[in-house]
Amino acid sequence: MTDQNRGLFIVLEGGDGAGKTTQLSLLEQWLTQRGVTVERTREPGGTPIGERIRALVLEHGHGEVDPRTEALLFAASRAAHVQQRILPALRRGALVLCDRYVDSSVAYQGVGRGLGAAAIAELNDWATSGLTPDLTVVLDIDPAVSRARQAQRDGGAADRMESADDTFRASLRAAFLDRAAAEPQRYLVVDAAAEPAQIHQQIKARLQPMLKNSVVAP
Repeated sequence: MTDQNRGLFIVLEGGDGAGKTTQLSLLEQWLTQRGVTVERTREPGGTPIGERIRALVLEHGHGEVDPRTEALLFAASRAAHVQQRILPALRRGALVLCDRYVDSSVAYQGVGRGLGAAAIAELNDWATSGLTPDLTVVLDIDPAVSRARQAQRDGGAADRMESADDTFRASLRAAFLDRAAAEPQRYLVVDAAAEPAQIHQQIKARLQPMLKNSVVAP
């Protein structure tokens, strides 16, 4: 699949409570109004097997999940997601909007769980056959704000990932920012503390030129 005949792959990343769901909804609405075919999905999940894996690794009550097992489960979910959902949509010329992708595994398992960013990046490069987003938007959020927003949103209930303390959240933030700094042409870092409409405008400004030069343009 060449750049000339595939759709666009756009990913939103960031810590819990960063506002990814809000921004994905705003983008989906804006793109649909422009006549763009949008395939919205999420990780972990996005496919029947991926959703089963999501429940295993995120929900409490499945016993201990060690970091290495966690990393492999996420990579397995992502492999299915790419082959069964993302690549077919891109081949149809759709714009894929995805909530999390490889950067989350590098941040959570590579850095947060201490397995090594390079090792997790290599594992996921193999799992995805090297599929890289055209644009990754990092919604940068302070750990304390992340925790407060998550508690307010979920009434204090949290899955295994959301239960992390501020030190863990700070390591995730640093990992996302390090990835973005290493490849600025493919990343957009936005302050998640800004108003949702303001964040949306920044993302649109970065995305509009990409739409004009792609097959997703109506």
